[in-house]
Amino acid sequence: MHHTRTDTDTAITNWLARTLDVPAVARQEWQDGAVAMLPLGGLFDAVRMPAVTVHAAAGNDDRAFVARFLAEILDGGPVIHDPFSWYYALMPPQTSETWRSPFATCIGRGAWLGVPRTDRTALETGGPYWSVPMQDAGVLGSPEAVAELIRIGHARLTAAS
Repeated sequence: MHHTRTDTDTAITNWLARTLDVPAVARQEWQDGAVAMLPLGGLFDAVRMPAVTVHAAAGNDDRAFVARFLAEILDGGPVIHDPFSWYYALMPPQTSETWRSPFATCIGRGAWLGVPRTDRTALETGGPYWSVPMQDAGVLGSPEAVAELIRIGHARLTAAS
């Protein structure tokens, strides 16, 4: 069976909405605006990466360039960019319990994340968007790849100072 992008987006939306006791709340937030507040630690955790570190790793701060760089180095693992300061790489649940990088924080149970609608893949109104869109429902990033990205960015920042 051939899946369209719409089918995939619907599956991703439904998967993300399941983080809430009442998934319809997330769907309504996405319909009304662009971002739904979702709890971490159930279906996924997130590594909060400083933009300066990500840009240093990429060697560039152009959003399109950084998006391509992240998609490649993180092997398609989904990343949300809050253009005011952070990138959030979505990780398997409980990653926060084993996360060891001192240069980025993994947030999980007890924390919430503003997650954009699946169609928000470019900076439009200044809010969070998918720098690297989720490929399919439940497909998350590799903690090892994110830790390496952070290590590279930190090393470049340290060398530059």
